[in-house]
Amino acid sequence: MGTHLGKEGYNLVYGGSSFGIMGQIANHALAAGAEVVGVLPEGLIPWERHHSSLTEMIIAKDMHERKKTMYEMCEAAIVLPGGFGTLDELFEMLTWNQLKIHNKKIFILNSGGFYDHLIQHLQFLEEQHFLHDPLWSRIVEVKEPTALMTALKKELT
Repeated sequence: MGTHLGKEGYNLVYGGSSFGIMGQIANHALAAGAEVVGVLPEGLIPWERHHSSLTEMIIAKDMHERKKTMYEMCEAAIVLPGGFGTLDELFEMLTWNQLKIHNKKIFILNSGGFYDHLIQHLQFLEEQHFLHDPLWSRIVEVKEPTALMTALKKELT
């Protein structure tokens, strides 16, 4: 994913860790020529393995400021398989989108069906009329990184 982003001329804004999936994506994006900005909340500094080779590291006051900063810096959100933090960011972006705070597209990389159950639930929310606009007007679901790059180019050009 990071290599694809860098080769296509995209930059990366993410949480700033050197660990896990995002740490690896950051490394590959840097190696492919992308600028990579980390946004790390002050409270995570003592225990988060922050990345020391980024183009820029921004220290945010808290998680709310982190998400706001990341949102302001991005052109679109890419959601990869992840845990509570990933879901928190996804739902905040969806909520802001629904409330017309932004109109940035949200891409879900549903590798190996990781998000199948969540997507089914989001479709259920739409069927039950809990969403103001069609679900797919906000979200683009793709199954693999090359399809994500194609969708990203289509939406951002």
